[in-house]
Amino acid sequence: MTPEVPEVAVLVSRVRAEEKRLFEALERRSVPWVQLDARILRGSAHPGRPRPLPVVLNREISHTRACYGAELLEAAGHEVVNSAAATALCGDKWRTSVALARAGLPTPRTVLALTPEAALDALDELGGPAVIKPLVGSWGRLVTRIMDRAAAEAVLEYVAALPSPQSHVVYVQELVEKPGRDIRVGVAGGEVIGAVYRRSDGWRTNVARGAHVELCEDAEEFGPLALAAAQAVGARIAGVDLIEDADGRPQVLEVNAGLEFSGLQRALGERTSVADALIDVVLGRRPW
Repeated sequence: MTPEVPEVAVLVSRVRAEEKRLFEALERRSVPWVQLDARILRGSAHPGRPRPLPVVLNREISHTRACYGAELLEAAGHEVVNSAAATALCGDKWRTSVALARAGLPTPRTVLALTPEAALDALDELGGPAVIKPLVGSWGRLVTRIMDRAAAEAVLEYVAALPSPQSHVVYVQELVEKPGRDIRVGVAGGEVIGAVYRRSDGWRTNVARGAHVELCEDAEEFGPLALAAAQAVGARIAGVDLIEDADGRPQVLEVNAGLEFSGLQRALGERTSVADALIDVVLGRRPW
């Protein structure tokens, strides 16, 4: 970290291997930078006089801190990548689904129910196996596969007993029978960095749950859909999750504003530096 006036600030509370790669890329390129610890960040709704400010790369792992951190930094005059609006939208599965549908992109059929009781009707409406997901969350946590009504009633009875009113809002999505894999596409500044297949013996293919990652050599096949998905949610940096239906047609499952790229970098090897691609966006060398 340099003592000069910083050109880039990185908002982060937990420094993982990915953030270390980003720090190394900044140092290697002699870019003055500073780390902002989201746990102690504070800001005013009435900022002072405008002054030269670093561009902020938002790498905060907590969704709440990532959203409000971006909000207060933008209020102070910083450009934040991704923007507060994109971060908030991507962090909410329902709002993401709506944005993707409005853009005319293929996605699994999805219904939002405002109570657990209404969720039973939503499951009947979708028909067949479905998945219940929390509105906010990642790494496949609390995602439940529903195969029949008895399972649905048991899960929703538990949901109804949760104390938080937000927990009673139920996101229901049809279960797409994928071929044992999904696709994660890394997007930066309107370009595809690369793509990987995530394979698992189970029905969830999150790397955090032990999925195996291998390079997708046909990244260009999925590129247009991934780029359109990132643009639909306003994300300049994104990890776009795609799923193939029984006919092999890709659909957009999620768009992640905080691109976790360890698996992607491991698969890419020396072909591409994901960290450098992200820094290019922050420095304006990949404008969208």
